[in-house]
Amino acid sequence: MESNVDLHTLQAQRRLLVRQKITMMVNRYVVHLTNPDGSEGPMVAFAEQKRMAFKEQVTLYTDESRQQVLAGFKARKVLDLGSGYDVVDHAGQPIGFFRKEFGASLLRSTWHLQQPGLPTFTGQERNLVVAILRRFVDSLSWLPYHFDFGVGAQIGFSVDRQWGLRDRYAVDVNDPRLDRRLVIAMAVALDALQSR
Repeated sequence: MESNVDLHTLQAQRRLLVRQKITMMVNRYVVHLTNPDGSEGPMVAFAEQKRMAFKEQVTLYTDESRQQVLAGFKARKVLDLGSGYDVVDHAGQPIGFFRKEFGASLLRSTWHLQQPGLPTFTGQERNLVVAILRRFVDSLSWLPYHFDFGVGAQIGFSVDRQWGLRDRYAVDVNDPRLDRRLVIAMAVALDALQSR
């Protein structure tokens, strides 16, 4: 089913807001555009992730009615967490891929994101001290984390977890070539898959 989201408008966005809704059995994510004053604007994506799913798959819908698909991501393999996740559009056509680099992630979470025609973007937790504290002091797992995805010194996009009782993220996109659906999938995955 074709998305009712104006993809041209979505692609023009430089900032998106991602909010996790807390429920017992699933993680719910709502993605909004931002208004000119920085407040939450119209919803552009809604996703649910079942906790403890055997093979990870998340569908991003255009809204909570789940009538129209925007994009989705799915693990390539059931047990090999390092194999990565394919991201597809509403018609199932590939728009990108991401994977966690487990060796580098022992101290500081590191991800690689690929979009056809672009170089690989590497995303890493910005603050090494916060990354280490989050890993080794369980009571500090609530500390906000921030990821910068770039090629060399050029930052393509950033995901900043904001302070608060609920998980909220500001996603800033600097590289206009990046498919916003791929960026949204990565931002949701950072929360949904971070502890895996």
